[in-house]
Amino acid sequence: MTSTPASTHASMPSGQRSPNASPPVSPPAIELRGISRAFGPVQANREIDLSVMPGTIHGIIGENGAGKSTLVSILYGFYQADEGEILIDGRRVDIHDSQAAIAAGIGMVFQHFKLVENFTVLENIILGSEKGALLRPVLAKARRELMDIEREYELEAPPDAKIEDLSIGQRQRVEILKALYRQARVLILDEPTGVLTPAEADRLFAILRRLRSEGKTIILITHKLREIMEVTDTVSVMRQGRMLATVATAATDIEELAERMVGRKVSLQIDKPCACLGDTLLEVENLHIETGTETPASPLAGIDFSLRAGEILGIAGVAGNGQSELLEVLAGYRRAKGSVRIKGCEVALSGSGIDAGSRRAAGLAHIPEDRQGVGLVMGFSVEENAILGYHRSFGYGTGALMDRSAIRSEAKRHITQFDIRPPDPGRAARDFSGGNQQKIVVAREIGAEPDILLIGQPTRGVDIGAIEFIHRRIIALRDAGKAILLVSVELEEILSLADRIMVMFGGRIMGERPAKETDERELGLLMAGVV
Repeated sequence: MTSTPASTHASMPSGQRSPNASPPVSPPAIELRGISRAFGPVQANREIDLSVMPGTIHGIIGENGAGKSTLVSILYGFYQADEGEILIDGRRVDIHDSQAAIAAGIGMVFQHFKLVENFTVLENIILGSEKGALLRPVLAKARRELMDIEREYELEAPPDAKIEDLSIGQRQRVEILKALYRQARVLILDEPTGVLTPAEADRLFAILRRLRSEGKTIILITHKLREIMEVTDTVSVMRQGRMLATVATAATDIEELAERMVGRKVSLQIDKPCACLGDTLLEVENLHIETGTETPASPLAGIDFSLRAGEILGIAGVAGNGQSELLEVLAGYRRAKGSVRIKGCEVALSGSGIDAGSRRAAGLAHIPEDRQGVGLVMGFSVEENAILGYHRSFGYGTGALMDRSAIRSEAKRHITQFDIRPPDPGRAARDFSGGNQQKIVVAREIGAEPDILLIGQPTRGVDIGAIEFIHRRIIALRDAGKAILLVSVELEEILSLADRIMVMFGGRIMGERPAKETDERELGLLMAGVV
């Protein structure tokens, strides 16, 4: 007779686990339960449940105004939830401000960086976390810790450089270093690539993967679905303040995510007829800017091109090679030398004659790259921003006699046509998401029905549904006989929209190609200065 062995569990020493038992499951690094938040009549978040597992990169996507930024602002203590609770590592916490979030191990890198421009990297990193009455030993200790963090995570930022002298990519690394210096275990990034070049974005993703390998948890908010597919482990989809779904990234694709975000099928291809060219509307000859310094490179060094009615001329190039300065000169914001003619008439490039208003009166509109610094007055309402720059030219009245009814009507038209959320014309621009701020600017400039439209980064920070809409409006303007100059760091966008493409490098035009006869490889070589 065969004896039956004694129970394994009975024979295991106390405190030991059976080799066949399931390993203990770690609680979520972040868990949100039933989070709701309203701003007056606008319900930004509705009973949100979310679990983010430790050591993962978790993406959150949704249309502009879906409630993503509100949700992570609650997690970081900027807002308080009306209902619901937050758990970190399985324990309920009360995050009443950003200091409480930092103490709980949460760091955040904002879409628009929170750095003091004339402070050094080191000063920005310790700002708000100084300890002790004397600053010098605090700085010395922080410098040593910063060097350790840089080595561990392969992040580099010159500690004594001023923020104003750094590139956008370097500034973002400072924000990440600041969070790690504060011992963040969870890092939230809100639209981190909205102002980065493709090379800088690749560098950021390498950093995020390194942080994940070291056990950090990343929450990534982005509108760029290709980035979600490239770098995340899990993705959650929000729409109209609700959490619709959370799926493993490997189990979905761009088309499915786009449809979940918008609630309909989204066309990711731009179909446009051949350009029907008309008269030359913009002529630029020998345009240059003298720096007045010993720096050998000039922002613009002898630019020549023309732009005809019914075409889109795309300008590609790595940021910092003169594209921004070119737009500023053409829009009347910056002085230069050379010749610019709008519809055959010479415009002033220096002296008292330089004026953005006169360019608008001549039929030229401008969607600037910097929506917050140039495109909007952040404290103004949507209706005030809707007529900014056009308040003297479109019959809105003057001074104290402004026609408020006409202004509000124009703002409501913009809100309806461009799906600006929330649909409140009296709400200040600063209270909208970055994508909706972009829509306010785009609606105003396209709504002016210009003959020439200068566009800088038209879809920066904009969701995929709005990108589709903006692209269609740009093509419709072209087909209506308008002339469009498009600057974008997104090569895919340039190749899809433009009829001709010029590449800038070092303030010069490196080459020009018909869009149908080039590709990203050839353009990339030109962008690197290889002829």
